[in-house]
Amino acid sequence: MTGSSKNILRLAAICTLLAGAADAMAKPDPAVGRWGTPADHGIVDIRSCGGGICGRLIGSDVIRSTPGKKDSRNTDTAKRNRPLKGVTLLSGFHKTAKGWDGGSVYNPEDGRTYKATITMDGPNTLDLKGCIVWPACKTQEWHRTR
Repeated sequence: MTGSSKNILRLAAICTLLAGAADAMAKPDPAVGRWGTPADHGIVDIRSCGGGICGRLIGSDVIRSTPGKKDSRNTDTAKRNRPLKGVTLLSGFHKTAKGWDGGSVYNPEDGRTYKATITMDGPNTLDLKGCIVWPACKTQEWHRTR
C-alpha cells in the first residue's frame, strides 16, 4: 500500500468517526423534555446538564394555587425560603446502557433527597426510582407532557 493510499484510508476512518459523533450529538436524549408527575400534577423540565441530565420543577397544583409557595420542608434550613417553582428535583444523573444512574431526586413534600435511577419505558414514559437505602425504594411513572 502506498503512502497516499494509507492517508486516504486514515481520512476515511476519521470522517466515519466524525459522522458517527455528529449523529450521536444530533439525537436528543430521550429523557429531555417536560414530564408530568403523579404527585400534585407536577411538571418537571428535564434538560441535558454536564454530560448527564437534570430536572427542575416548573409547575404543580400547589404552585398553581400558591405561586409564591416556598420550599418550606427542606432539611437545609437555609433553603426553606426559596420559591418551590424552579427547584432542582433531579441532579447528578449519568447515562448508562439501561438509562440514567448515579443521580438523586429531591422530594419537596418531605424536604429530603434520595439516590435515584431513571429508565425509559417507551418514548413517552419514564420510571423514576428513588431509594432511601436499597432495597427500600419507590418507583414513580412519569409521562411526557409535550
